Amino acid sequence: MSPRKSDATRRRLLDAATADFAAHGIAGARVDRIAAAAGINKAQLYAYFGDKLGLFGAVFRLHADVVVDSVPFTADDLPQYAVRLYDTAMERPELIRLATWARLEGVATNNLVTESSATVATKLQAIADAQRDGRITDSMDPQDVLALLIAMALTWSASGLSATAAPDDPPAAHDRRKQALSRAVSGAFGARG
Repeated sequence: MSPRKSDATRRRLLDAATADFAAHGIAGARVDRIAAAAGINKAQLYAYFGDKLGLFGAVFRLHADVVVDSVPFTADDLPQYAVRLYDTAMERPELIRLATWARLEGVATNNLVTESSATVATKLQAIADAQRDGRITDSMDPQDVLALLIAMALTWSASGLSATAAPDDPPAAHDRRKQALSRAVSGAFGARG
């Protein structure tokens, strides 16, 4: 198989798997359904990804990488970072559904995400530096700041416990939530907003 055809097959598999995992979860996803949707046989799927969990890992990494690449982090403007995460959750609901399924089914996504040690360490160091310089409250550990920041940004996502926002909500509703998020992050962490 040529590299170009191989890449196209892999992409079809990832697209089909994204839809199936997001709709049915890891346990509910079916390899035969994914292979049929991608127009290949199950043997090819196993050759590419090893097993269903390997396929899920590839799907999760693909979507997590897009978020990491599209939402640049700066400790100097945590409110704006939170707002960008909110926007990304609206634009990429499949990642939120995948992460929610993984959590429900006990699959550790922190081992699947390429935003692992180096990127997280960079964010934590930036938060610690901003704390040292007095730009962010130093009353919390940097890990807790980052975890709370992400949780706040995803409050209205499918993984949150409040009313779920949808991409087609009126723009005024999104604006109201983003303004509230920005104020809450600014107040919680002493960041400017």
